[in-house]
Amino acid sequence: MSFRLAAYAVCIEDGRVLLARHVTPEGGSNWTFPGGRVEHGEDPFDAVIREVAEETGCKAVVERLLGVDSRVIPAAERNVPGDREHQNVGIFYQVRITGGQLRPEPNGETAESVWTPIPDVVELRRSSLVDIGLALAQTLPATGHVPPVPVGGLIQH
Repeated sequence: MSFRLAAYAVCIEDGRVLLARHVTPEGGSNWTFPGGRVEHGEDPFDAVIREVAEETGCKAVVERLLGVDSRVIPAAERNVPGDREHQNVGIFYQVRITGGQLRPEPNGETAESVWTPIPDVVELRRSSLVDIGLALAQTLPATGHVPPVPVGGLIQH
């Protein structure tokens, strides 16, 4: 099984959430939160700030830890021929943008970042991480954990 530790920025302002459109090498895309892999030896707190800057062009500060999500993606659902089962552990932070201007990620997989009205999110092809992060931000569970989000239709891994 492969493993990835990632940090995600949940930034909500005036009823809108900041989403990033991730583009695959095959040309597909889906919406997700700014964020990504925590590098070896990197603190997830620092990683989320770095990822926001890289993917959106904006400066951010962490306001609070929202929670942690762990999911195992079966090999058959990875859409990578010959791939194996994968575990993703995502750490979600409530983040506030403090400066910069939204722009595409230079030489990266984020084609654009946009402020999206929260009610419009259900109409987007998106990562299940978006639903997890919004649930964490809206309910602030003491455990830092919400139930898994089923994938299918507009909700992807």
